[in-house]
Amino acid sequence: MGRTRARDTEHPEARLDHGGIARIVPSEFTSGFELIVDGTPQSHVDLDDPTHLHFEYIVRMGAVIDQLPPGPLTAVHLGAGALTIPRYIEATRPGSRQQVIELEAPLAHLVREHLPLPKGAAIRIRIGDAREGVGRLPGALQSSCDLVVSDVYSGAQTPAHLTSVEFYRELSGLLAPGGVLLVNVADGPGLAFARRQAATIAEVLPEVGVLADTQVLKGRRFGNLVIAASAAPLPTEWLPRMLAAGPHPAKIAQGAEVHSFIQGARVVTDADAVASPRPDTSLFLR
Repeated sequence: MGRTRARDTEHPEARLDHGGIARIVPSEFTSGFELIVDGTPQSHVDLDDPTHLHFEYIVRMGAVIDQLPPGPLTAVHLGAGALTIPRYIEATRPGSRQQVIELEAPLAHLVREHLPLPKGAAIRIRIGDAREGVGRLPGALQSSCDLVVSDVYSGAQTPAHLTSVEFYRELSGLLAPGGVLLVNVADGPGLAFARRQAATIAEVLPEVGVLADTQVLKGRRFGNLVIAASAAPLPTEWLPRMLAAGPHPAKIAQGAEVHSFIQGARVVTDADAVASPRPDTSLFLR
C-alpha cells in the first residue's frame, strides 16, 4: 500500500461519481506513475516496463500468475485501478483475452487517457458494479477463465457485497477446471476479516493458499494478503522460493497452515457481510 499526498492540481485528475477525486501522479519512489483515489494509493504503472510491479501484493499476484501454464490467458478482473495486472499479462502473455469491470467511468477514462493501454491489447473495460457485472459477462466465459482477480476497493475498503460465499460462488463459475482465483484482502492485527475471507473462499474452492509478508500473516500489523484458490491443486511448486527471495520477502501458507489459519472462522454470507476494516491513515505514510 502507499501513503497520502498533498493535493497538487498540476497532475491529471477526475471527480468520481461518488464524489471523490482520482489523480495520476509520478511515483516518488520509483519509475512510473501512481493512481491515488481520495488520498489512498490504488495502483502503480510503469508505461516503459509493464512487468515492473511495485506494490508488494501486486508482486505476489504476478508470481502466482507466472506459475500458470504457458501461453495466453483468459482473465476477468474486478476493479480496474490503473490496469496494472492486465498490462502485466498482456506484456508477459501476448494474445491474452481480458475483461475488466470497473464501477467508476471517470476513473476508467482518466486512466485510458493519461496511462494508455498498449496498442492491440485485447483488454475490454466494462463499467458497472463488480458483482452485477459478473452476471452480465458473456456466457462463453463461464467455466473458461484461467484467472479471475478480485481487487475492488471503495476508498480503502472492500465493499461488503463482494466478500460473501454467494459472491465467490459466482466467481468460481467463471473458472476453467484448473483456473485460479486471486483475491486482495487488507486486514490488521488479529486478521479476523482475512480469516473469514479465507474460510469463505475455501467453502467454494478447496485448494487455498495465502500469500503475505510474514508479519502480516502473523497478524502483527496491517497489510495486504493475497488469497489464491482453485478447484485443482495450485501451481505453486516454485512459489515459496520466489517469494522468499524478494524483492519483497513473503511466504505462502498452504495445506495444514491454511486449515489452522481459518480454524473457527465463520463463512461470510450476504446476510452478515461487512466491508473490510479501514486502515489507519498512517499506513500510507511511507
